[in-house]
Amino acid sequence: MDTYSLLRQIADSWFLLAMFIFFIGVVIFAFRPGSTKVYDDVADIPFRHEDKPAPRGGRPEEA
Repeated sequence: MDTYSLLRQIADSWFLLAMFIFFIGVVIFAFRPGSTKVYDDVADIPFRHEDKPAPRGGRPEEA
């Protein structure tokens, strides 16, 4: 068996399985319990400073 055929078989079987497992892992990570709060917080970033721009560095100014 030449090298190309061997690598082609590995890519067709094991790499496909590895990519499928990676995809399932990403989906489980995205929909895990408790992630809703994190995603809601990230989704609200554009609306945090409606009256003035955010200060440089992203941290609110101390009063």
